[in-house]
Amino acid sequence: MNEQTNTPPTTGKVRNRALLGTAVAVLLGGAIAGEAILLPKTMAYADPVRVEGVQPVSFADVVEKVRPAVVSVRVKGPAREMAGFDGQDFEFPKGSPMEKFFKQFRENGPDRQQRPFSTSLGSGFLISDDGYVVTNDHVVDEGQSMTIILDDGTEYVADVVGLDEKTDLALLKIKNPDREFTYVKFSEERARIGDWVVAVGNPFGLGGTVTAGIISADGRNIGAGPYDDFIQIDAAVNRGNSGGPAFNLNGEVIGVNTAIFSPSGGNVGIAFAIPASTAERIIDDLTDDGKVVRGWLGVQIQGIDRDIADGLQLADAKGSLVTEAQAGSPAAAAGLKSGDAILAVNGEDLEDPKALATKIASMAPGEMVKVSVWRSGKAEEIDVTLGTLPGEEQLASLSPEEAPEVSPLADFGLVVAEGDEGVTVEDVDPNGQAAERGLQPGDIILAVGKSDVAKPADVEKLVKDAETDGRKAVLLRVKSGEQTRFVALTFVRT
Repeated sequence: MNEQTNTPPTTGKVRNRALLGTAVAVLLGGAIAGEAILLPKTMAYADPVRVEGVQPVSFADVVEKVRPAVVSVRVKGPAREMAGFDGQDFEFPKGSPMEKFFKQFRENGPDRQQRPFSTSLGSGFLISDDGYVVTNDHVVDEGQSMTIILDDGTEYVADVVGLDEKTDLALLKIKNPDREFTYVKFSEERARIGDWVVAVGNPFGLGGTVTAGIISADGRNIGAGPYDDFIQIDAAVNRGNSGGPAFNLNGEVIGVNTAIFSPSGGNVGIAFAIPASTAERIIDDLTDDGKVVRGWLGVQIQGIDRDIADGLQLADAKGSLVTEAQAGSPAAAAGLKSGDAILAVNGEDLEDPKALATKIASMAPGEMVKVSVWRSGKAEEIDVTLGTLPGEEQLASLSPEEAPEVSPLADFGLVVAEGDEGVTVEDVDPNGQAAERGLQPGDIILAVGKSDVAKPADVEKLVKDAETDGRKAVLLRVKSGEQTRFVALTFVRT
């Protein structure tokens, strides 16, 4: 038998794999019985499969670059009542042991305690070398003092530059910085579904925690505010990640982590981030003067379904139907009126009322816009000069003595006006309790409790009286179209 040089014997391996040995021996013409079979080196050991240019993804480089710019935010807030369970919200049978126990507990038990302060933790990230920090509004809201903790453990006191509750964004500034800070920038391009995303933050107080995943969805509306347009990611995000950045593989911020969907309170792979395009615009506005001023069109609108589209002779069921142009508004001044269907602004198609509201809010007061409407079966273009969204600049400029009294209906997200049959619902905050209970502009409030109402002052007085009396809720009798129903609005106790 001719031997092959520099080839390791494989006798044991082949004997242990009879079928393989037989096949190889036949192919090589070697003996099967009693002989060692020597194979060429290239056939003795199979090489692993390799795909040139493809390597496992590593996030180490991007993390090394951006992690020093990600901070923890420690917030001390006002004293809050420690909620305790005393059975007060439950009704037990008269004379039952449970009724007697909780009655005795309430009368003789310890008073509810007050903590001197509460401390919460969130995340944030530096956007300038002189110490501007982005985080969430809900992280720092009502905070009395803010501390920024860098990745290396260094702590700095920070001031609030500005807050925007509607988009849940906040801008802080480190006081007395003693060095230049590593910072990150917002991405100029919106992330695509399927792109990699790296989240860095302070979950459960564990600063500098890195997780990764992909963009799962885009344009999500989760009911968090009137301008919802979230990126959905599946990177692990937990309590404490709020306000932290989500990065692309270039180390650019594609979103600000804000909320999670979680039946258990922990990560289940569904998190939501404010897109960089929204965050950058709001933060620029806050940097300028500490507040956000939004454009105002001044229309009450509703969505357009298939039936409404057919009635308007519209080919597609999309856009926003004007139910009313508010008196004195830019829309009324430009000639927009009830029954107009707004389809686009400055040539950009807008699918629904939320898209229209978001578009107008992103524009500056005083800006001239071209509104595309469908009126009486044909398309028209109307030029409108936007105003300033009420409640922003006007109220901010008033002194406490000048500020108008806040309606007791404001906590419900409800604005009412005098109508022919009773009190008309004029406006509903899409993020408020009234909207959650199904109230809509155009509904008519006929009574509060057992009392009929004829003007807005009647509603406000009865609601205020109910709250003063310590009631848990107030009951409204409401007419919607031809249907009459009752709606209960609950008071929020703090």
